[in-house]
Amino acid sequence: MLSKYIQAAMERAHYEILEDGTYYGEIPECRGVWATAETLEACRRELQEVLEEWLILKIRDGDPLPALEDVRLEVKA
Repeated sequence: MLSKYIQAAMERAHYEILEDGTYYGEIPECRGVWATAETLEACRRELQEVLEEWLILKIRDGDPLPALEDVRLEVKA
């Protein structure tokens, strides 16, 4: 289920090229999950790492996670 959630979140990522030629990516539904890198592929990898760390913190703290269409993770105390 965790892999499905990560995949669903990554499919919602938005990327843009910044003025300095680097790439910026974010997942709007996952507040605070963003990354920058020299290439688009590196930005994707970094963004997934940030997402995974964000999920670990959310789960550890018992914070609610946003629903991503039909993929939901619920943290139970």
